[in-house]
Amino acid sequence: MDLKDQLKNLFPDHKEEETHIDQSSDAIWMQDDPLICKYEKRKGKPITIIEGYTGADEDFKQLAKELKTKLSVGGSFKNDQIIIQGDYRDRIMDILKEKGFKVKRVGG
Repeated sequence: MDLKDQLKNLFPDHKEEETHIDQSSDAIWMQDDPLICKYEKRKGKPITIIEGYTGADEDFKQLAKELKTKLSVGGSFKNDQIIIQGDYRDRIMDILKEKGFKVKRVGG
């Protein structure tokens, strides 16, 4: 007797509802124009900036979170740009290309 059967015995009037989990994490809108990946220094610290996404802000924020998690670094999403702490242009470009984005490297 598994857990579901035990619960049915305890609560015979309960009606089981089907739960549907939306797997929209992989449904990021792809665009024709390339994303721009550039390197800057702000206050003496290196940062990588990704810009040029024309889709929804929520998708771009989700992409920023995923990049920060994969790279284990800090960063933010401001003014339609993803700002990643450190010079990670090559790794970011590889990750974005795996996801299907076109990426253009700017500056150095």
